[in-house]
Amino acid sequence: MSILIDENTTFIIQGITGREAVNLTRECLDYGSKIVGGVTPGRKGREVHGVPVFDTIEQVIEHNGGAIPDGSVVTVPPAGTRDAVFEALAAGIKTIVIVTERIPRRDVAAMVEYADQQGARIIGPNCLGLIVPGVAKMGGIGGPAKNAEQAYQPGSVGVMSRSGGMTTEISSTLTAAGLGVSTAVSIGGDAIIGSTYAELMPYFEADPQTEAIVIYTEPGGRMEAQLSAWVKENNSRLPIIAFMAGKFMDDEEMQGMSFGHAGTIVEGKEDSATEKIARLQEAGIPVVERIDEIPDLVKAKIAERSAA
Repeated sequence: MSILIDENTTFIIQGITGREAVNLTRECLDYGSKIVGGVTPGRKGREVHGVPVFDTIEQVIEHNGGAIPDGSVVTVPPAGTRDAVFEALAAGIKTIVIVTERIPRRDVAAMVEYADQQGARIIGPNCLGLIVPGVAKMGGIGGPAKNAEQAYQPGSVGVMSRSGGMTTEISSTLTAAGLGVSTAVSIGGDAIIGSTYAELMPYFEADPQTEAIVIYTEPGGRMEAQLSAWVKENNSRLPIIAFMAGKFMDDEEMQGMSFGHAGTIVEGKEDSATEKIARLQEAGIPVVERIDEIPDLVKAKIAERSAA
């Protein structure tokens, strides 16, 4: 099992003729993903690694006998991302991975609102997508197929991370420890994103393959507070382990400054690493400061749940 995508998931690449998208298309195809078309206005008739290119999503659907793709990976420049995502949502596409970064916040807010209205799910923006090990991936997560196969092996731990690189680092650590990964999601590092930890938890909760969750988090934002509240309110069956970076930003002189991801801005005490750690621990979510501490803690928490 998995969340959001499986072996039957079909998707398109919007902005497929761009340099990054060409590489991303090759990586996904090599991994076994089912890309049924690409969209770049004005480029109809071309192919990218055998994937036909069209001017519009409507043309992709017509080419595929009226079948609406399950998902889209959006790689178009920031100024055109809103229109591209709106086109995908209007066409009935339900899972959208937005790779593009530096999108205006008002555009992201509008996209997320429209997705909610359409009953769709946005991952990102500014993310690497998601992967179900050994099955499929949407986005550049894990890099080339041979690298993704090394870092991501099928298993029982769900991974959610604000950092694309840390998604792979954590998953590789879990794989090396023999735990493996059920689904890994790079949720994006911007201040406004389509899917938070708490919003993805019901998917993992419903997935019988997933026995535990690992999240990577940073100072800035309120997602950890939302997750803590969700865990308390829903009596989650899944043990969650958090890996927290950036404690140095707790210094008062750092408040209001941004480090790394756009969402890593400590605006007040509630956004600090220390405050987040306390809130997570209060909800029963242990926090580690070293990545090599994760596997043993995951194994211990799974064993505790099994014995309960």
